[in-house]
Amino acid sequence: MQVLFTDAVITDTSGRREGNVLVEDGVIRDVAARAAGAADRRVIALGGRTLMPGLIDSHVHVVASMMNLGANAQLPDAIAVLRSLKLMRGMLDRGFTTVRDVGGAPPALAEAVAQGLAVGPRLICCGKALSRTGGHSDMRPRQDIHDPHRWERNFGAMGRIADGVDEVRRACRQELRQGARFIKVMANGGVASPTDPIAWQGYSAAELQAAVEEAADAGTYVAAHLYTSEAIARAVRAGVHSLEHCNLIDAPTAALAAAAGAVAVPTLVTYEALAQDGPRFGFPPDSIDKIETVRARGMASLEVLRSAGVTMAFGTDLLGETQVRESEEFAIRARVLPSAEIFAAATTIGARLIGMEGRLGLVAPGALADLLAVEGDPLADVTLLADPARNVRLVMQGGRVHREALEG
Repeated sequence: MQVLFTDAVITDTSGRREGNVLVEDGVIRDVAARAAGAADRRVIALGGRTLMPGLIDSHVHVVASMMNLGANAQLPDAIAVLRSLKLMRGMLDRGFTTVRDVGGAPPALAEAVAQGLAVGPRLICCGKALSRTGGHSDMRPRQDIHDPHRWERNFGAMGRIADGVDEVRRACRQELRQGARFIKVMANGGVASPTDPIAWQGYSAAELQAAVEEAADAGTYVAAHLYTSEAIARAVRAGVHSLEHCNLIDAPTAALAAAAGAVAVPTLVTYEALAQDGPRFGFPPDSIDKIETVRARGMASLEVLRSAGVTMAFGTDLLGETQVRESEEFAIRARVLPSAEIFAAATTIGARLIGMEGRLGLVAPGALADLLAVEGDPLADVTLLADPARNVRLVMQGGRVHREALEG
């Protein structure tokens, strides 16, 4: 079946132009189509609304349906799966047609979405994130001396423990064998984990290099959870490509990252959500005490990264009930960054990071038909995307209309 969008203002990082967009078999066929009906063609009149690419969130955890990640890891698989399906549907409702899951979701869940068995964004998964004992995926309370591996096969677990070069290599190979599209490592302490201060280094240089080598041998890259300049510099020198968070980065380290061609994925909205909503949604007290360490430097990190010329993708990293705040990241970044740069972060840059440049993130013949109809001009004012209930009026994924509210 064909879908023809008429009277559209086609908008992507190349600019804005008027046109009619023809979609067929899940692919954009023409962006200058004749406005005419035909057999087996649905015509959708946009009335001058913006038609733009579907959004890409490059840092999500679709299995994280609870803010207490230790409790989340212990959920029965059936319950954990069903809770994740609700979260994924919400992401798609907000216009995120593709997401990069950076710890937790198995590649089999991505296959379920691709087969139409589950409704949600296109998933790009790394499987379980890798952590040292006592690192950011070790969710055991301090006095728990039981087997650290006992939950990591659960659907709700975001990571797994791997200590030493040999274990890291084995864990990378296992995740890649199961279909991981990239590797994720926890290279700094974290907020949500109970026993690792933010400043702790997560992995040695040799362990990071082993992960990078295994990923490169499989034709992909390593993403790393990072906050401090010391940890970021170690990761960049080891060949890590995707730098998650980066709240505490300084100018020399940002310059090092830029020279290496690394991509940063700031996730500022999660710290606002943790501080404001964490206590009432069960975020552990030990974790709440660590929030301000990274929250206070978040806005400044955007300026440091931009000044150094580091490419930035769009990410959110929200947990549990706060995942409904995903779109707020647009408004937070807009306090510092130009709208056009934030728009690119959530479209073309995200597409490049997941290896789908030219297929996603643009409105052009041959691209996949992930499209949004929105009110206003997001290139000039990206904050309109922060209110998807009001401004995102249609969501199409793979040529199928998921949500439509064009009337009124």
